[in-house]
Amino acid sequence: MLIIEQLHQYYSGAHILRGVSLQARRGEITVVLGRNGVGKTTLLKSLMGLVPIRSGRIEFDGHSLVQATPYQRARAGIGYVPQGREIFSRLTVQENLLMGLATKSAKTPIPPVLFELFPVLAQMSGRRGGDLSGGQQQQLAIARALAAAPGLLVLDEPTEGIQPNIIKDIGRVLQHLAKNGLDGQPMAILLVEQYYDFAAALASQFVVMQRGEVVAQGSGEEMEMANISKLVAI
Repeated sequence: MLIIEQLHQYYSGAHILRGVSLQARRGEITVVLGRNGVGKTTLLKSLMGLVPIRSGRIEFDGHSLVQATPYQRARAGIGYVPQGREIFSRLTVQENLLMGLATKSAKTPIPPVLFELFPVLAQMSGRRGGDLSGGQQQQLAIARALAAAPGLLVLDEPTEGIQPNIIKDIGRVLQHLAKNGLDGQPMAILLVEQYYDFAAALASQFVVMQRGEVVAQGSGEEMEMANISKLVAI
């Protein structure tokens, strides 16, 4: 579903992404790992059109995204959960979810399945986002990205600052989404993560980055044999 090939990106002359290539397929969770500062978040911002690339190929569902704006990428079927969640703290849970439907017609309802995946959001639908706990805000951020029923879900370190029980819940939801999506159709998931155990438990495929480059990749089953934990240890 997603193909990234030879992606190069610069900040003020500094070469941040150096020929990064990866793929994300329906029904699979592709995990990108690496220490802080290796270019993981920049990779996702480049994918979403939030920062320009110098060269390379980004193809989604058979169409090039290189010239597409961020809203066009969202409309094409990519849901993005940024690092730090970035929910609208003064809006209610329901209003935040409606923001996730911005690319749809005004009459499009919030998919009921979101409240099945995240029951706490149904209980707190009238509460302001800023009044939720960190774990609840993360669930809201994921649900907001899912509201438009994307074919690809992109997440930037969803476990950051989250309590262990919520991390387990998020893991179960991501596994369900990869297999079933919101409508029974498999979804592609691209997950940037530093928490190795969480990543290893979910990964269908893994990619390890160092200094803006891909230094290792393979199937999830190969992560332990390849000593990937040593490459990403802080």
